[in-house]
Amino acid sequence: MSTKRNEPYAAIKKPVDLLFGSSTTQPDDKTNVPNTIAITKIKLPLSQPRRYFDPQKLEELSRSIKELGILEPLLVRPLSKGDYELVAGERRYKAASMAGLTEVPVVVRVMDDAITYQVRLVENLQREDLNPLEETEGILELLALRLEISVDETVKRLQKMENEAKGKITRNVTGNAQTLLVEQVFTVLGSMKWDSFVRNRLPLLNLPTDVLEVLRSGQIEYTKAQAIARVKDESTRKELLENAIAYNLSLSEIKLKIKEIEQQSQVNSSFQTKSKSIKDRVDDTFQRFKKAKVWDDPKKKVKVEKLLAQLDALMQDDNPK
Repeated sequence: MSTKRNEPYAAIKKPVDLLFGSSTTQPDDKTNVPNTIAITKIKLPLSQPRRYFDPQKLEELSRSIKELGILEPLLVRPLSKGDYELVAGERRYKAASMAGLTEVPVVVRVMDDAITYQVRLVENLQREDLNPLEETEGILELLALRLEISVDETVKRLQKMENEAKGKITRNVTGNAQTLLVEQVFTVLGSMKWDSFVRNRLPLLNLPTDVLEVLRSGQIEYTKAQAIARVKDESTRKELLENAIAYNLSLSEIKLKIKEIEQQSQVNSSFQTKSKSIKDRVDDTFQRFKKAKVWDDPKKKVKVEKLLAQLDALMQDDNPK
C-alpha cells in the first residue's frame, strides 16, 4: 500500500517531471530512503514560496506530531559540512520544532538551485490550505520559469493570450509556442484553465495593500476581499475589513454594508455641494453689494439695515453661550 511515509513526494514528482523533464526529481536508490537526522542540521532557505502560516493550525499540527510523529518525511538536499537545506515541508519542520523534536525523518535528494525552487513551487501549490492569492502568485512564478521570462512579462503574456482568444489581436508564431507551454502548465496542475485564471485570479493582484495582506494570511475569502476592495476610502475600508473578519460576515452582509457606505457617501457629497453653493452665493452677493453702494438710496438703506439685523441675530443664535 502506497503511503506518504513509504512513498514520499510522489505527488510532487509527477507534475515536476511533466513540466521540466523526467530527470529533474529522479533520485538514486540511496537518496530516496527516508532516514532520521538531527533537526539542528536542517537549514531554512533564504526565501520560500509560502509566506504565511496560521498560528492556530501550526499549534494543532504540533500537538499531532507530539502524539503520532511526522507522517511524511521532510524533503532536504545536502549542503557542505554535513548540513541539509529544507526543500519541502516547512510547516512540518516548524511544528516539529514547536513540539520539541530533536530528530526528524527526511528524504535526501541531490538537486541544483533551479530544480530545488521548482520543487518548492509545486509542493506549495499542492497544499490543502492554499489560499487563492498564494495560488495565483505561485502559478505565475511557475509559468515564468516555464516561459523563461519575468513574472510581469508572464502577466502581460496571459493578458495578450486572452485578447488573442477574443480575436482582438492576431496570434504570431512565437505566441503559439508560448500558449502551448501555458496550457501545458495548467493541464498538469489541473486546478483551473488559463482563461479562468486570467479572468478571476489576475485581478487579485490589483487589490489594495490592506486587502491583500488579510487575503494572503487566509483571514478572509477572496470573493469577500474583492467586494471590500470597492470601498475607496482607506479608513472606511479598514474598518469594514476588521468587522468582516471579527464577525465572519457573509458576502451578502458585506455587500449590504458597502451599499450603506455608498449611500452615506452620496448624502455627504450632496450636503457638501449644497454648502459650497450657498457660500459661493453669499460671496458673490457681498461683492455685488459693495459695488452697488445701495446705502446711498434711503429706501434701500432701510431694507439693508433690516437684513443686516436679521443676519446678526442669526449669527448670534449660532454662537455658543
